Amino acid sequence: MFKSLFMTLLVASSACVSADPGGYLFVTFKGETTPLTEQVYFGLSRDGKRWEALNAGRPVLVTEVGEKGARDPFVLRAHGGGKAFLIATDLSIHLNPEWKRAVRAGSRSILVWESADLVAWEGPRLVEVAPPDAGSTWAPEAIYDEERGDYLVFWASTTGRDDFAKHRIWAARTADFRTFGEPFVYIEKPTTIIDTTIVRDGGRYHRFTKDEKFKAITLEVSERLDGPWTEVADFSLARLVGYEGPACFPITGGDGRTQTWCLLLDHYAKGEGYKPYLAATLEGGRFEPASNFEFPFRFRHGTVLPVTAEEYERLRAAFPAPAPDAP
Repeated sequence: MFKSLFMTLLVASSACVSADPGGYLFVTFKGETTPLTEQVYFGLSRDGKRWEALNAGRPVLVTEVGEKGARDPFVLRAHGGGKAFLIATDLSIHLNPEWKRAVRAGSRSILVWESADLVAWEGPRLVEVAPPDAGSTWAPEAIYDEERGDYLVFWASTTGRDDFAKHRIWAARTADFRTFGEPFVYIEKPTTIIDTTIVRDGGRYHRFTKDEKFKAITLEVSERLDGPWTEVADFSLARLVGYEGPACFPITGGDGRTQTWCLLLDHYAKGEGYKPYLAATLEGGRFEPASNFEFPFRFRHGTVLPVTAEEYERLRAAFPAPAPDAP
């Protein structure tokens, strides 16, 4: 067991939030520079825009199982509240620096942490979810399926059946993040796709995915997680090149009612980390760049989720931010 923390208020589906959150928590990783930079870091914000590092800028979740790296962290609250789950890619490029190996002979498992009190976390444990001929299991995320009453967990995998020619988005269903159903192809495109995230708003699901053909993000909508899905042709960010790791979350205004959707895209091509874009609604995908965001370090592929005021204070107490004069 590793004692660490992360918290986020996430109810029913992974897009629903409290009308008046006490703050926001960012779950991320730093990169491949050292074994510790490929672990899970947290940032905290009152308004979802100006962020500070928790735990004095050190990782708060560290894995020593599998490939001994935790990338692309994603967290959600169990349906109905209580227990929380955190999942991540089982991969360390620092310790295993060959990307070809990571694509063709990488882990078929994801990392899973869980917590009953959001401070002491059990895990991580390795759970094999990908098919037997998978060469990778990247960027796992999950969302609760209201219709089926379980969780859809999805990730990117290459497979030996086509000589690892491209990544597809695979998925499996689970009720407890311990036992998973048979994996199946969830998203099939003509070329490689990775990094899918799904949020729900207004009774519809909105699915952002990185298309490697254009090195850009696509947006699709559907009434059901099982589809059919329709691409949003007028998505305003579809022509941005060199971005990945989409993270989408709603920011609640000071009146506790006004809501703005924020889409964060990792500008990996220039090594600049996340760039923010805002939209009044997800319908139509009309996002505009935002400039009033502040990050304590280069946040990368991760998750932003709301916390209550009590949880915000608990996070700061358990994992204090760096002192003002700290380097």
